[in-house]
Amino acid sequence: MADDVSSDFTRSMGIATSGLRAQSGRMRVISENIANAESTARDPYRRKIPTFVSALDRTLDAKLVNLGKIAPDQSAFRTKYEPANPAADQTGYVKYPNVNPMVEMTDMRDAQRSYEANLNIITATRRMIQRTLDILKA
Repeated sequence: MADDVSSDFTRSMGIATSGLRAQSGRMRVISENIANAESTARDPYRRKIPTFVSALDRTLDAKLVNLGKIAPDQSAFRTKYEPANPAADQTGYVKYPNVNPMVEMTDMRDAQRSYEANLNIITATRRMIQRTLDILKA
């Protein structure tokens, strides 16, 4: 019985920790997108899209989530007519990254909420472990 409870706590912590790592990586990618949203160059920054993969952890006997490949967004670049800009092409247009800051901020908020949910699971599990220990001490 005690081993079952212990393994459940360990499994819960492992799953939540994998979620924290995945969402943290997602937030790093989103931050990079936001930082480069208005950069100009002849070859502009291309938005990156984080993906997730699930992996079986045999020691925990649980599926965990990991940050997968970072895929480039193949949508078209934004263009503006700015003939005086050094990054302008022969027709006077400048290519800007295919990053929409509003979409990125929405994705960031979603990632933050997922991160907080996983953190709450870890906090609740720690509280349950502490209460279990307190009961065993009594």
